[in-house]
Amino acid sequence: MAKKSKGNRLQIILECTEHKASGMPGMSRYVTEKNRKNTPDRIELKKYNPVLKKYTVHKEIK
Repeated sequence: MAKKSKGNRLQIILECTEHKASGMPGMSRYVTEKNRKNTPDRIELKKYNPVLKKYTVHKEIK
């Protein structure tokens, strides 16, 4: 899923943890980039989930 990149920038996908745990249909995902040299660990960001209509924690998936 991640595109080939030159250098340290890497495209990642963020998926909502609350939506996944609730079992509701659909999903909330965001595509963004990170610098793998500065942040080698997985990212967790608060993003808006349009299905739940609130801000939730989105974690990086593989």
